[in-house]
Amino acid sequence: FSLTGKEALTHFPSLGSSANSAQGKVHVKQCDLLKLSRKQKRLCRREPGLAETLRDAIRLGIMECQYQFRSERWNCSLEGRTSLLKRGFKETAFLYAVSSAALTHSLARACSAGRMERCTCDDSPDLENRKAWQWGVCGDNLKYSTKFLKKFLGQKRIGKDLRAKVDIHNTNVGIKAVKNGLKTTCKCHGVSGSCAVRTCWKQLSPFHEVGRLLKLRYDDAIKVFSTSNDAVGHSELTGPHRQNHLPKHPASPRSTDLVYVEDSPSFCRPSKYSLGTAGRTCSREGNCDSMCCGRGYNTQSRLVTFSCHCQVQWCCYVECQQCMQEEVVYSCKQ
Repeated sequence: FSLTGKEALTHFPSLGSSANSAQGKVHVKQCDLLKLSRKQKRLCRREPGLAETLRDAIRLGIMECQYQFRSERWNCSLEGRTSLLKRGFKETAFLYAVSSAALTHSLARACSAGRMERCTCDDSPDLENRKAWQWGVCGDNLKYSTKFLKKFLGQKRIGKDLRAKVDIHNTNVGIKAVKNGLKTTCKCHGVSGSCAVRTCWKQLSPFHEVGRLLKLRYDDAIKVFSTSNDAVGHSELTGPHRQNHLPKHPASPRSTDLVYVEDSPSFCRPSKYSLGTAGRTCSREGNCDSMCCGRGYNTQSRLVTFSCHCQVQWCCYVECQQCMQEEVVYSCKQ
């Protein structure tokens, strides 16, 4: 399971208000429309609500990826995604991480929202969740989400296959990024705002925060290779030497590091990985020189209409005028 881009273009039929048998058939059809392995489709069919959650996760991951890379040469476009996923670039690492993060986040939220039949609110033993439920609060069920995701992805230890190890590592980085944003939220109930009664529940951070964290991990991604560890009897991922490590003992990447195995292309020109940067808008003071790869950029003026001089009218609406201003747009040359 990863963001190929094909799933985002699939339109599922609405579940509507038909009978359970009809809903079941629609659910199975939704699972069949997704690009999943045979085992994943089998799990999908057994989990009503999962197909919709998978679709939400794909959309969430793609939107966040494109937002985080909106100013980069590679802008996480859908074009070239399939070819990119076959390679071991930094961009591939981010795609695996943001895919698993989006699915982890979406599953946990779907449980607490009641959209999944086999899970419900978070049931952490250290929180008084039953009291929270009584107040209409439902914690995000990250525990079920991560457990199901490992089963859904079918992760196994892969002997000496470097690329498989890298993909699994980056997938787990995405899951950990979601866990990193899990917070305990509490609410007071009592007379005049007193805290005579307090209920607490687990709540995930907005996915934008997860995306921002993964983009930082991408910026500091580590190139790795595989070495044999005779002590444990299998190969391990190994990165460059770090400070405070002996020269003969290269450092293993941390569990929070994104890793890759081959250098990325420039993404300047059209290729099987992207459409290049020709025609992309850029900021003259910011990223035009980098994004346009030294080809220069075009300058174009256009008139933009926007709401202005807005006033609140009694009682309940806002009245605005329409103003126009000239805007200068910069775009990379061919």
